[in-house]
Amino acid sequence: MDLQTFFDKLVDATEPICQSIDKELASMTIFDTSGIEAFVTENNPKFANRIINQLKTYAKSMGFDKSYDPYKAAYGSMPSHASANADIKQLYINGHFCYVFKFGMITNGLGIVRNIQLYNNEFFKDHPEIVLSKKTDSPNEDKLAHDARLLIPTLIDFFKKHPVIDPKTFLGDSAFDSIAIYKALFEDLHFDKAYIPLNNRSKLENADCTINEDGIPCCPRNPSLPMKHEGSSKRKNGLKRFKFVCPMIRWIKADNGKYHRVCQCENPCTDSLSGRMVYIYPEKNLRAYPGTVRGTEEWDNTYKHRTSVEKTINHFKDSYCLAGRRTQNEKTLHADLLLSGITQLLTVVLADKIHQHKYIRSLKQLIA
Repeated sequence: MDLQTFFDKLVDATEPICQSIDKELASMTIFDTSGIEAFVTENNPKFANRIINQLKTYAKSMGFDKSYDPYKAAYGSMPSHASANADIKQLYINGHFCYVFKFGMITNGLGIVRNIQLYNNEFFKDHPEIVLSKKTDSPNEDKLAHDARLLIPTLIDFFKKHPVIDPKTFLGDSAFDSIAIYKALFEDLHFDKAYIPLNNRSKLENADCTINEDGIPCCPRNPSLPMKHEGSSKRKNGLKRFKFVCPMIRWIKADNGKYHRVCQCENPCTDSLSGRMVYIYPEKNLRAYPGTVRGTEEWDNTYKHRTSVEKTINHFKDSYCLAGRRTQNEKTLHADLLLSGITQLLTVVLADKIHQHKYIRSLKQLIA
């Protein structure tokens, strides 16, 4: 608990430093989950390979067709936790099965850790609203569903501990693409924008017009032709709206020297010389329009910062030696996780004191 308190104090102490370095990146909240593999029999590659080979042999002897997937079957056959410790759960990470202590991490756009949450029994006792479903035959689907349930409780706990931190932009992977999560992010946690890719399990719908997979309205005569995004504006009630115009319009200079739109479509869908215009009101469909427009340059330039949390997790595992621990003790692993966060935050403080902000994530170079 002392390490946790020290870590939380450093998070508050480094927030002004991050804001002074880059206010836009510091205002981002980026979340991801991972796991620390424990030193248990189930993490030996031979354990999974033995089960997979047995299932392959069984499938061959029974004459199963090619639709049979021994890897999915192996996932269902494996125990949900390690025999040595029920708190060490089965997880599917980076294409392989492992038994881990799962944790969640929040960073900002600078890659500086803001929160570390170990998902142990204590966490789930504090959050009885999280319902842990049984395993399916799809490890990827299980991980996505589990991560989606963890997000909002983790963010709520984080903002309660750090009321001075007030980010406006959330970034996450497609696991968080659900109406309930968008609603919580905007209405309960007061984010302005959420950069979450659409998952492939469902499509966007809009009663007013045909829209593509990025949520952009399309030409009524040609659904494969997206309309042009022409900025956004705030209405009198303070809510934002996005404006899209016909992709066939051109700006023509009139005799009075002013430019105006002229639709050059050979088969126009409207009598207006300026072409069709569509206004989108994000609050009607937060999933389709999460405070920003998908598929735009702004979206691409912002979403690329989501890798910051992945880089930080890998940095903790590799540089701070969290990976490959020869222990199965939860307190030891939790302490090492917090110490890694403390080390990074102290690096931020030291880099700021010597006016070398380029080293906020480079302990080795800072020491050198």
